[in-house]
Amino acid sequence: MPVLQRKLAQSRHLQPPCPARTMAQTQSRRWHNAVRNASSRDSMEPAASGTTKTAEHTPLMKQFFAAKAEHPDVLLFFRMGDFYELFYDDARKAARLLDITLTQRGSSGGQPIPMAGVPHHSAEGYLARLVALGESVAICEQIGDPAASKGLVERKVVRIVTPGTVTDEALLSERRDTLLLAVSRGKSGYGIAWADLAGGRFLVNEVASQDALEAELARLDPAETLCPDEDGWPAFISGRTGVRRRAPWLFDADSGRRQLLKFFGLHDLSGFGIEERPQAIAAAAALLGYVEETQKQRLPHLTSIAVESGDGAIAMNAATRRHLELDTRVDGDARHTLLGVLDATVTPMGGRLLRRWLHRPLRDRIVLRRRHQAVQALIDSRAGDDLRECFRALGDLERILSRIALRSARPRDLSTLRDGLGLLPQVERLLAPLGSPRLDELLAELGEHDAQAHLLRAAIVEQPPVLARDGGVFATGHDAQLDELRTLSTTADQFLVDLEIREREASGIPTLKVGYNRVHGYYLEVSKVHAAKAPTHYTRRQTLTNAERYITEELKAFEDKVLSARERALARERLLYEQLLDTLGERLEPMKRCAAALAELDVLACLSERAQALDWSRPELSEDPGICIERGRHPVVEAVRDEPFEPNDLRLDDTRRMLVITGPNMGGKSTYMRQNALIVLLAHIGSFVPASRAVIGPVDRILTRIGAGDDLARGQSTFMVEMSETSYILHHATAESLVLMDEIGRGTSTYDGLALAEACARHLAHANRAYTLFATHYFELTTLAGEPNRSGGSGIANVHLDAVEHGDDLVFMHAVKEGPANRSFGLQVAALAGLPRAVINQARGRLAELEQHSRDAPKPSMAAASLDQPQQIGLFSPSSAAMDALAALDPDELTPKQALEALYRLKSLS
Repeated sequence: MPVLQRKLAQSRHLQPPCPARTMAQTQSRRWHNAVRNASSRDSMEPAASGTTKTAEHTPLMKQFFAAKAEHPDVLLFFRMGDFYELFYDDARKAARLLDITLTQRGSSGGQPIPMAGVPHHSAEGYLARLVALGESVAICEQIGDPAASKGLVERKVVRIVTPGTVTDEALLSERRDTLLLAVSRGKSGYGIAWADLAGGRFLVNEVASQDALEAELARLDPAETLCPDEDGWPAFISGRTGVRRRAPWLFDADSGRRQLLKFFGLHDLSGFGIEERPQAIAAAAALLGYVEETQKQRLPHLTSIAVESGDGAIAMNAATRRHLELDTRVDGDARHTLLGVLDATVTPMGGRLLRRWLHRPLRDRIVLRRRHQAVQALIDSRAGDDLRECFRALGDLERILSRIALRSARPRDLSTLRDGLGLLPQVERLLAPLGSPRLDELLAELGEHDAQAHLLRAAIVEQPPVLARDGGVFATGHDAQLDELRTLSTTADQFLVDLEIREREASGIPTLKVGYNRVHGYYLEVSKVHAAKAPTHYTRRQTLTNAERYITEELKAFEDKVLSARERALARERLLYEQLLDTLGERLEPMKRCAAALAELDVLACLSERAQALDWSRPELSEDPGICIERGRHPVVEAVRDEPFEPNDLRLDDTRRMLVITGPNMGGKSTYMRQNALIVLLAHIGSFVPASRAVIGPVDRILTRIGAGDDLARGQSTFMVEMSETSYILHHATAESLVLMDEIGRGTSTYDGLALAEACARHLAHANRAYTLFATHYFELTTLAGEPNRSGGSGIANVHLDAVEHGDDLVFMHAVKEGPANRSFGLQVAALAGLPRAVINQARGRLAELEQHSRDAPKPSMAAASLDQPQQIGLFSPSSAAMDALAALDPDELTPKQALEALYRLKSLS
């Protein structure tokens, strides 16, 4: 009995296996089937040409052309049965981008139809690839019932999937925000608005200059950018991927204000703080209009607009973010970035929040101190570890709530929400005893969601199906009507078993059995051997090679009843599902606040874990100017090195605003500079820092000029990039800015480079008065430390990183010491890099000649090297030319003739 019941259940619910076919065969069959089934009036007769009038095309292709005409600039996924088809240029483009087969089947307008397609059940994977390439796709669905339609099934574009508006889980990066951004411009500057549809965030800002706009775009890194279709946009906008040019009138502030008031149902925008920000209003309205146009539905999860002013954060331009390698590297290895070391968050929403914190370090000392105190409380109580363990069962509630609002949530989203809400009591028990102000605030923001948790526990089965349309989402006992309809299907198994036994006995056919398939429904199957024994009231339904299949009035009535019950049960589940989404939507805002609080708790628990695992300490935020770091380390270098990291100190204050850093290449100058910038940045996101002690005064900007590279897209050489970044720093640095300058002037001639480096150093020290770490190989700059400024002291000090020679080896000490370096060890480092020994020896000889020439030349003052008095100065410190030349010799490498020549040369130098 059980075996028969199981086989009957399988025959009713399992899809028949699909035979293996080539892609071309599959496309050929689905094309002809789709065209045949789409409309009985469809005619595939050829017309004159592909450019003929629409009347010469088949009804199906007319439908396609009508949809394509409304969306000419995007790919059109045209639903035909179980596939999304693309035609003509769309097919050619998709075949190239997705590496799928391009075929030609049938004809319309007298021309073959190029086509390519993807199965609808696996379309998300193809959409994800297209979105990653910056493409947009219009989804044209069958909105009519093929069984009930007479003629062609109605189709309609139901949404447009674009890189910045995706909300489907499969199309999103789990730990990175997917942002849509709009930018408008006016006389006073630029307005920017950005939205994270998957997370339900909508923010705006206004900036006054192109530099500030470029910095914001570098920080936000939107997937899609909207701007007016006008000339004059800078290259950093027009050169971005995912830029969409929109009609300029869509960025009008006055009509945009009316649009925003209507969308939010308000009388004015003062509650959002944007009433006096016309450019922000224009950008927000343009963004909102684009979202409504592409999503073709209400957006109930966008309930407000927040202003994210740049005044509340430490400013960093695009070059600084790139040089500090916050979350990306040139080689693409994100593990060896600051985020790669710092991100130990458990949940995706926590990971996204940490990335946002890292790219927007705060200046608000109150907020930062509360974060530091919260991290300390989690460490002291050991509650951080328990909280992280609890969060391992927590899903991405932030994006799930957005999908509930957009009515695209799947059953497993609801079960994840159910499980997440069920964790709240445990989280509350862990946080309640800690007594931390910020943790208490987050505890309050979690709120009470017992009703929603109970509803989901009662309604949703423990392991729901992937799709709601498959049924089986709701638990027994949730709805009496659904239970009754399901009972009909449940009792059907026993009815069929009884029927089979009864018909065997009545007919005397021992092999008679009851079966089911989707085409013919239920049947009684009799083998050919016993076909003559079939009773007269059996009606033949199907003839097979070895059997006959029959139907009886009783079985037909049962079939109608059972199949009707199944259809009604699925319809009932669809209704219940919609009602459940409505009920959850009523509490969307409190649950969004709860999700945001859980994300922040995840980040704080992550920071507590990193502080303990990496031996980081709590920073002190002082109101007095200056930066004092004791035994600081580079967090990334320390994490990837096997050998111990050499810690170093930093002291900057009003009397010591610039450190001129000298020392050999590979000695650690760049590492030292970067580590101090990263320590300051970490302190301003609320993290502990890799130092034994850090006291940090007010900081408004972090600005860097490190490394070498050109920008061919903008036609800029390596030196031009260096000077552009230096110019930005000199124009924007203030007395509260931390500036890193590495090897200024090396991209041009020696004297030009030295003059520029000296002038930039003087300007930073005396005009900007910024906290500056200035690494250089120009030893002449070390004399700046002795020059008085207007206040009497220079404000400049010398430090160096040393190295020592041990036999033929060069040992880098990586320790920062006071005073200037006495050697650069350039030739030794070159030898370590593997340059041929002959090249090294020749360089040593030439070095001796240059040093001798330098000693013989007049010694002008540093002031004489200024741009107003362009006299050349000596490049090398005085020393014994003969001794230096002798040190450059390698006796083992000299021939007798070379040794004699060297002896004469030494004689001439003595």
